Amino acid sequence: MTIESKENEIIITISSSINLEDIQRSLDFIRYKEILSKSKATQTDADQLAAQINTEWWRKNKDKYIAAR
Repeated sequence: MTIESKENEIIITISSSINLEDIQRSLDFIRYKEILSKSKATQTDADQLAAQINTEWWRKNKDKYIAAR
C-alpha cells in the first residue's frame, strides 16, 4: 500500500487482493469524517434532529405496532 499527498488530495494505492466491500466500508467512513469535519452542527442539534425524526416516524407507524382497541 502506498499513500501519497498531492495538493488538495491524498492518493492511496492498495492491492487488488483486498475485499472490495471492506474497501467501500473504509471509504464510506472516510467520507463521513470528511463531511463531519465541515459541519457546524452541534451535538444538541443532532439530538434534536434525531428526536424529531423519531417522533415523526412513530406518528406514521404506530398503528402497525399498536392493535386497535
